[in-house]
Amino acid sequence: MAVLGRGTPLELALESALDGIPMANDRALARHLAATVLRWLPDLDALIDSATPKPLPDDARARQVLRIALAGWLKLGTPPHAVVSTALPLVEGGPRRLVHGVLGSLIRRPAELPEIPHLPDLFAIRWAMDWGPEAAEAAAASLADEPATDLTLRDGRETERWAAALGGVSLLPGHVRVPRSKDLGPLTEWPGFAEGAWWVQDIAASLPVRLLGAQPGERVLDLCAAPGGKTLQLAALGCDVTAVDVSDARLERVRENLARTGLSATLSAGDALRWEPEGLYDRILLDAPCSATGIFRRHPDVLHLKGARDLTPLTLLQAALLRRAANWLKPGGTLVYATCSLDPREGERIAERVVATLPRVPFEAAELPLGLQPTADGWVRTLPGQLAADGGMDGFFIGRMRKISP
Repeated sequence: MAVLGRGTPLELALESALDGIPMANDRALARHLAATVLRWLPDLDALIDSATPKPLPDDARARQVLRIALAGWLKLGTPPHAVVSTALPLVEGGPRRLVHGVLGSLIRRPAELPEIPHLPDLFAIRWAMDWGPEAAEAAAASLADEPATDLTLRDGRETERWAAALGGVSLLPGHVRVPRSKDLGPLTEWPGFAEGAWWVQDIAASLPVRLLGAQPGERVLDLCAAPGGKTLQLAALGCDVTAVDVSDARLERVRENLARTGLSATLSAGDALRWEPEGLYDRILLDAPCSATGIFRRHPDVLHLKGARDLTPLTLLQAALLRRAANWLKPGGTLVYATCSLDPREGERIAERVVATLPRVPFEAAELPLGLQPTADGWVRTLPGQLAADGGMDGFFIGRMRKISP
């Protein structure tokens, strides 16, 4: 209800929603159940509407309860009798008879979900127009289940060791992908967590730093740094890193991960539109705030957050940040601009706005990992369907530019 009604991101909504659930397994189940509803929402609603004389309002408590019950039964394997007995108390004082009747009708049918979920119409249409119907179909397929967990290693030379210890596979040096089928318990109990050998980071999210080309000892600025995966990558390379984010609270997680991994960086809280650096930088990474639609396979709530639909404020901010960051490069310095969005208005079109003052440095196929190919303009664009046989990857735009030497 927080996600769909108030536009609250799921992870933020869960912080308060799970306060009264003490057991870790129960908390994990609640999170998985909520995420499953969001993955299959159009299809769950279609089933509900097929069993009611007239459609329930989208925000009706009965609809929310039926969504949860059907997700538990059809996707998590909860027995029908348990689904009914746990659903009815959620509508005490409300339409219990309606909920009981709808569930009974769908269980007797028995109801089924399609093999692949349907995307919300807005994204099904937009992604088909922007990237083709195959990409939209691949996006729907990748939404069906929670993806594997990607880890970036502090020391890439230990890739083989940690892949074996975690029962995962490596797609790149310094990367391990752990399948969901591996029952390793809570993340904090996985091998290597306590000693800071790795951090969670989708493989696509690791690409901007890999393509920045930073060298040990270089002064590197990481703008909009939280939650900090890219700061850790740069610190692990031996760079002199300054990480900037809008508030100290957002930097707290970066601070914790630096302490856990034994890495170091200078953290600075401030609005990047007003923050002033001390000197110029050899390289700058700007992973700009965006609608985050590219991370839908891990965070399905982004497909349902109403605030992500009007991109005008975000695109104005992205362009302003990019132009401002350009002023902080040393002559000959390199800037990488990235967004975890599948909307070209937040990627390709933003980058095009500044190429007159900060010329692009096209990516070459030979320098791109994972079989990626540069776009016709020399950018990098990751899309649904890429690496599908290996578990997929997030959607990202990555552009590289360089300040001309005087």
